[in-house]
Amino acid sequence: MSRLYFVDYENFNIEKGPVFKIFATLAACAFAGRVQAAVGRRCGRAVAADLVGGSASFRVRALLPVAESFRFALELRTHTSGLAAPNMIFSHWEVMDIDPNWRPRTAEEYAQWGEKWDGVNRAKAYVEAVRKRKGLASDTQLVQHAEKQRTLSKNK
Repeated sequence: MSRLYFVDYENFNIEKGPVFKIFATLAACAFAGRVQAAVGRRCGRAVAADLVGGSASFRVRALLPVAESFRFALELRTHTSGLAAPNMIFSHWEVMDIDPNWRPRTAEEYAQWGEKWDGVNRAKAYVEAVRKRKGLASDTQLVQHAEKQRTLSKNK
């Protein structure tokens, strides 16, 4: 006896993303807040911050999505005047809590966000970046608000 399984792909959205564990060592604890702010700007979260025993250095541990980690070391060094040295190690895969196909559908959502939601959907941005990198079809429109067609050939 065989079983058929039907999947509603319109509502089936479990997006997993890789997460880095970050160890940032600072020469002074005055910049610990700046490290935590840099992690927070990139949708990460600080796990712990403590003094290293027997020295004056300070260590911050945080979790950061891999998609948000590009150029993170440069930003961290810029905000801490070169005093932070981050180490990034793969930690785990984490389910994203954002639906990449979300758009306002109910009356309350239309009242709160309007007909067109202009915010950035982080999960949709990740999916579109991967599709673009791999050369797959995407949902983005190349031309928006076009009024006339441009001819590429030369007029003779």
